Order: sequence, then C-alpha cells, then structure tokens
Amino acid sequence: MSMRKTGLIVLTLLLFAGLASAQVPTTVNVFFGYSYYNASALPVETGRSNLNGWEGSFEAKIIPWVGMVGDVSEHYYGGVSSCPPPVQPAGSGPGQSSCSNVIEHEQNFLFGPRVSISVRKFRPFAEALFGGGHVNTNGIGSDTSFATALGGGLDYKIIRPVAWRFQGDYVQTRFCGATQSNVRLSTGIVLRF
Repeated sequence: MSMRKTGLIVLTLLLFAGLASAQVPTTVNVFFGYSYYNASALPVETGRSNLNGWEGSFEAKIIPWVGMVGDVSEHYYGGVSSCPPPVQPAGSGPGQSSCSNVIEHEQNFLFGPRVSISVRKFRPFAEALFGGGHVNTNGIGSDTSFATALGGGLDYKIIRPVAWRFQGDYVQTRFCGATQSNVRLSTGIVLRF
C-alpha cells in the first residue's frame, strides 16, 4: 500500500471518528418547574383563560451550543374566566354567558432544537419546538392538534450542576378548527450532567 493511500485511509477514519463523537451528547440538562399559561379560550371569541401548571424538559447537547429538547407541560384552569357579560334579550329573564367553554386543562408534548451560549454564570437560549397538544374543556369536550412553540430564556448558575431558569414561549395550537395564540412563562430548577 502506498503512503498516499495509507494517509487517505487514516484521514478518513479520523473524520468519521470525529463525526461519530459529535453525535454523542456532550452534556445533558433536566428542567422542572412552575408554569403560567395564558391561552385563548374555546371558542376563541369568548376571551382568554389563565392556567397554572408545570413544565419539564430534557436537553441533550449535540454540539456545545446546540441541543435537542424534549418538552412536556400541563396547565390547569383554576379561576374565573374573562368571559363576556351574559347576553340578555329585551323583555326576557337573565341571559346566558359563554363561560361554560373555558379550558379545564391543556397538555403539550414538544420536541426541537435549542441554541445557547454560556457567559459566566448566565446561559441565554432560544428554541423552536414542534409537536402536539391536547385540551379538555367543560363545554366542548376534548381535542388534539399540532402545536408549535417559539421562545427562549435564561439559566442562572447557582452552583456547578444546578441553575435556575426563567423561560418564555409563544405557543400556537389549532384546537377545534381555530388557531390559538398562547403565552407560556416558566421558572424552576435545572440540573446539568
């Protein structure tokens, strides 16, 4: 075998070894915390619902500044909805409000890339997540749809493996044939491995 062929084989093996090692996660982190969700009520014309719940995510870094994220959240309705006043036809008794169609709880299962960079104790990030959502209402029933989330946040390192996260996402769902524009704000603890 010539020196040229041997050099080419060694170079090819080193290249493939480098590409293979890039596929192994360099670090992972796990997040869990409280989440506030401001969602379009169903039907959308009836206003918005404020929900409280939780969010959890798992991120595996594929290169130092890009990771793949699996994100799960569930939010529950626990208050008075911002419904329009009851409609009362002239000369009749009390009107009926459309408050019976508020969201009782919503679940989202999302997956996608996250870009981040560490600057001392801070790690800002941006993400684009895609997946599905499931909603239950007390007037319409339940529905499942495609869901997307665009957003970002900031991790603040407390000690080496522990950080605190502040995160905000614009979540879009398409329940009951209509598009809902929702806001999700979350905060909680991050464990890094």
